[in-house]
Amino acid sequence: MKVKYQSVLSLGEELSIKNGEVKEENGVLHVTGTAKNQYEKNLLWDAIKDAGGENPSDIMANISIEDASIYASHIIKSGETLGEIAKHYYSNAMKYTLIFKANTNILKSADVIHPGQELIIPNL
Repeated sequence: MKVKYQSVLSLGEELSIKNGEVKEENGVLHVTGTAKNQYEKNLLWDAIKDAGGENPSDIMANISIEDASIYASHIIKSGETLGEIAKHYYSNAMKYTLIFKANTNILKSADVIHPGQELIIPNL
């Protein structure tokens, strides 16, 4: 089972999932841990579905969330726009205004963002 779900386990390490535990019992992989936010939890579930199908029966995952007050946090990379960031997290570039409003403490304009700034991506 660990081989089949290695991509999930590797992602968990990459995301620094806290209190992560993996054990195999009776042909079922049991995975537990705490993701930083809902976005990271969703990434793990997407990886589980990619490896095992839409409703896998050979893995049981119990992933909790450390901070449910936000959807994600994002470090701005060179060349990014709020629209691109909104499209990435919400699949809708027009939701950039939600990100701007959640970050007015560091952003003065939705058109002026700088690499290295850490943005809060709010829950919808």
